[in-house]
Amino acid sequence: MTSQTPADPAAGDPVPSWLRTGAGWSWRMIVLLAAVATVFWLTWQVQIVFVAVFLALVFTAVLNPITALYGRVMPRPLATALAILSGVVVVGGLLTYVIASVAGQWERLAIQFSSGVDRLVALIESLPSPFEVEITQRSQWLGDMSGWVRQNSEELAARAAEGAGSVVEALATLALAIFCTVFFLASGTAMWRWFLSQIPAVHRESWRQAAGAGWQTFSGYTRGTVLIALTNGTLAGIFLAILGVPLSAPLAVLVFIGTFIPIVGAPLAMIIAAVVALAAEGPLTALFVIIGIAGIGQLEGHVLQPLIMGREVSLHPVVVALAITTGTLVSGVLGAVVAVPLVAVAWAVFTALRHPPAGDGVGGRQPPPEADHIDTDT
Repeated sequence: MTSQTPADPAAGDPVPSWLRTGAGWSWRMIVLLAAVATVFWLTWQVQIVFVAVFLALVFTAVLNPITALYGRVMPRPLATALAILSGVVVVGGLLTYVIASVAGQWERLAIQFSSGVDRLVALIESLPSPFEVEITQRSQWLGDMSGWVRQNSEELAARAAEGAGSVVEALATLALAIFCTVFFLASGTAMWRWFLSQIPAVHRESWRQAAGAGWQTFSGYTRGTVLIALTNGTLAGIFLAILGVPLSAPLAVLVFIGTFIPIVGAPLAMIIAAVVALAAEGPLTALFVIIGIAGIGQLEGHVLQPLIMGREVSLHPVVVALAITTGTLVSGVLGAVVAVPLVAVAWAVFTALRHPPAGDGVGGRQPPPEADHIDTDT
């Protein structure tokens, strides 16, 4: 038994017990941090694969209820194909509508945006010092900007070529994600049952409980976020259309996308919509846009989030902010999107492992015979 009293140098152990305990915790923390850093490094090396699998899990979480509904009247493979086709039709219809809206209103928006910029510049020029801006200064800024573009035209062209390569990578990632989604929806239960069979029997139930908790959290977060995003986008589109703001459809889609980035996504969408409203309709309409989209954000935070997601995927705002900041620093916009669901899943798994089930082999008890069974709904 280890003594809790300070070590006696005369006994041959000059290291105090508190220092020995601190050193033990220190090297364990170092090993843990090294393991986490290794996981991040490996993920970065195969970023396309990680994004594809993440998207496949998102698609699976959204389409699984539809597949189960279709599966009541048809075989599972046919239900999977029909569910994926339904998703493609819905997304394709939204994109077609947005592109048609942009093409029909783009020329009008360009003219209104130019007059709105002149109005905004006139407002800035009328402000007292230190915000006073002269016409000559504005012309000089525009000249400097055009000169910089001419001097860096080759670099801009190279970046455009890199962007084309990124488009190809994005298409390849999407294709891989859809390919994985097909198998996750059609035979995900069998795949998970096979994986569990590779786990030692004494730990199988713990893995099942932890994975079930993680998937429930991830699927709940994903489906809840999609429903909230659809609600926000629909309300924003109706509100902008009532105010007569041009390009209300693509701006509503922007609000929809911004919902997937907690804390920062909705304000960015609100700012962009307000700028478009200011350029097209004037400052009063822009003010109404800010108030309206802020009200939609309050409706999301106080009504939709608790009603749709419940308490199972709720995280403290401080944890959400830290997760988004860390994800942004590690992997930009992608990190900001995936940070919150990953943290929520990690916490759900940790909670499940902290309270192991009764039959996980602890204390010599064996798991029940039905440990290999995987609930289809899970």
